[in-house]
Formats: sequence, structure tokens, C-alpha cells
Amino acid sequence: MLIFFIGDIVGRPGRQLVQNLLPGFRKSRQIDFVVANGENSASGKGLTPSIAEDLYTAGVDVITSGNHVWKNREIFHIIDKDPRVLRPANYPEDDSVPGQGSGLYPVAGAGCFVGVVNLIGRVNLGPMDCPFRVGRALVNDLLHETKVILVDFHAEATSEKIAMGYYLDGLASTVLGTHTHVQTADERILPNGTATLTDVGMTGPHDGVLGIRKDIILHNMITHMPVRHELAEGDMRLCGALVEVDTVTGRASAIERVCLRG
Repeated sequence: MLIFFIGDIVGRPGRQLVQNLLPGFRKSRQIDFVVANGENSASGKGLTPSIAEDLYTAGVDVITSGNHVWKNREIFHIIDKDPRVLRPANYPEDDSVPGQGSGLYPVAGAGCFVGVVNLIGRVNLGPMDCPFRVGRALVNDLLHETKVILVDFHAEATSEKIAMGYYLDGLASTVLGTHTHVQTADERILPNGTATLTDVGMTGPHDGVLGIRKDIILHNMITHMPVRHELAEGDMRLCGALVEVDTVTGRASAIERVCLRG
């Protein structure tokens, strides 16, 4: 089975890249299942129901998120109703936290399921529940239903993301990092068959600073004055990772970084 994971989709430019490039890429590479991190897809922060529908139409099967998942209040209208939209699973266990952090999804034509787990790190991202303990518990539960499991670990520290890969090695098929918006060059398959990449990168404009106009960020960094973020406009790239997984064992046999220019 071939799984494609798309890194943080940033605003309208990122969405247009997915709409323009994903259908052809999915067909040409014969991709079975697509997951995308969509927490920045609404003007750079958040997600809306209409944007989710646009991503599904383009060929995305599941949308994960991160620390910006609640930025747009419209998400509350669907996050309890649409199992294809995930929020980090290690939010505190409380009835007032809507949505779910993991799911089991059928793969059309493949006769199997893919489990997806969404986690958020704790380094510089707040006092969430332990992503390691929560992640392992969810993966172990999903293993009763499928061997093919993808984990989106939305975290800032590279050390935390690399450690998660080792912690779930042999349990999850792949542990892929998001949040930092810069694609790393450390793709590998760990000893027990888990494919990892510290950060899959960003889908959107790369001529700015993490998707934001560079002049605005430079002004803020030099003067420390507050600024209003505006999306950059050039050097469009769709970044992600392709992972080939054995559906019987759940072990990854290959991982490939992807950077499509639009």
C-alpha cells in the first residue's frame, strides 16, 4: 500500500496547490490513501467545513491538525460530526474538548483499513497530556483492527519527534512530523519497520518565512512591534512524504520525500 502524507497546508495558496497537483500525482503514483495536515489552511490558521470539503474533493482522505485547530470557530460545527477531521489526541480528557484524535478508515479497492493518530508535542506548545503514553495506547488499540497505522506528530522539537519514532518503532507503520514547516532530510526506516521523517515540510509559498511575507516577519524580529501576518505569494511547493507499507505486517518498506513545485 502507498500512503501519501501532505505537510502543513498554508492558506489559499496551499489549498490551490493541493487542488491543482494532488489529483494527477495520486493517479500517476497509484497512491492508495492520502492524509494532509490542514490546521493552517484557512488564511494561515485554522480550518473551515468548506475548506475540508475542498480538500476531500481534491483527493485527501483524512485531515489532521495541531495547535491552530481551534483558531477558526467554524471548525466546531463539524469536528464532532466528521470523523475525517482529527485534532491532537493528547488534549486533556474532558467532555468539553470536542472531536477525536484518531480514527480507522477503509481504503477503497484495497480491502483493508488505515489507522491514523494525531498527536501534539509539549516542548514550547503547552502542557498537553503525554503524547508518548497517549500515542502508544491509541496505536495499540488500532492494532486490533489494522496493521497499517500513520502517526502525525505535530511538534516543535526535533528531539521529541525523533524520540517518538523510536518509541513507536514496530507498532506504527510511520511516524511523520509536522509544525515547523521546513522539510528535513532524515527520512529512514527504523530497525523494527517504522518509517520516520522529522518534518514533512509545508505546502504553500516558500518565498517568505514559514509561509508569511518576509518583510513583515523581519520588521517584527527587528523592532519587536506587533504585526499582522499576511501570506507570502511565490515559490509554491507541495511538500510531503510517500510511504510504502506491507498491509499484512504493517512494516514500511520505503519512504520518499516529496516536493512538487506549482
